[in-house]
Amino acid sequence: MSPRDLKIPEQRHPEKARRPDNPQPRKPDWIRVKAPTSEGYKQTRDIMREHKLVTVCEEAGCPNAGECWSQGHATMMIMGEVCTRACTFCNIATGKPPEDLDVFEPGRVADAVAKLGLNHVVVTSVDRDDIEDGGAQHFAQTIRAIRHRSPETTIEVLTPDFIRCGPEALEVVVAARPDVFNHNLETVPGLYPEVRPGARYFHSLRLLQRVKELDPTMFTKSGIMVGLGEDRQAVMQVMEDMRAADIDFLTIGQYLQPTPKHHAVDRFVHPDEFAAYEKAAFGKGFLMVSASPLTRSSYHAGDDFAKLRDARFAKLGKA
Repeated sequence: MSPRDLKIPEQRHPEKARRPDNPQPRKPDWIRVKAPTSEGYKQTRDIMREHKLVTVCEEAGCPNAGECWSQGHATMMIMGEVCTRACTFCNIATGKPPEDLDVFEPGRVADAVAKLGLNHVVVTSVDRDDIEDGGAQHFAQTIRAIRHRSPETTIEVLTPDFIRCGPEALEVVVAARPDVFNHNLETVPGLYPEVRPGARYFHSLRLLQRVKELDPTMFTKSGIMVGLGEDRQAVMQVMEDMRAADIDFLTIGQYLQPTPKHHAVDRFVHPDEFAAYEKAAFGKGFLMVSASPLTRSSYHAGDDFAKLRDARFAKLGKA
């Protein structure tokens, strides 16, 4: 049996092959981005290739890759490029990962971070439900390796939900002391069965709440996409739930459909609606909010981290 070619959509998402096609509507003007051509983009790409690293920017087809990579900002994706979940919105390849975890990967990530001279790095991963701790120890080793090579770099992790693991999995990651712990809720609870069938809304919410219980000083962050079929009231309820779990930072972005086999775009949300969401979220007490059509979890993460820290200092100054 020949190995899968992850560049071919049918082999990338075998579980979606039998799904009917969803039409992909034309994107409005406010969502178009230019193809990446800059020298900085090429340098970042070369460093990623040289260190044999996977990035979520490429795997998920992020529309901001050109802008971020031209500034040397890439989001590292650890633990391989095949995810054990099959979320209907996501373009990362799905199935049974062909390999065990690479013990040398944390060191390669740390080398790339040092070479890129990053002030802030985002490390995410595929879901690895085939591993007992969901990859928690691998996350912790990657954090420690970056700290060792680049002690001044702030580290943001965007983790899986560790739904099949014991509570110690989360404890291992938190004990490694990332500066920001991010886990995305992705959508409103009513859409979970269709959009995130392998996950549970209240489990993800509780995970973020537990981070704060384990380390009250750690920043927590979560994000959702809009345009999947949710309504405004449901988005407002998610904000309330997040604030009840003491989440500091909220991101809201437009869902973009990667292929005809993925979840259909329900609508393109106008920038004015994003501005209204941002205003409402700040009103509910988030320290930092990023809401725009092109917002993604890691977009402008370094600049946003500085604002997040400043917002906490300002709040403590008022206390």
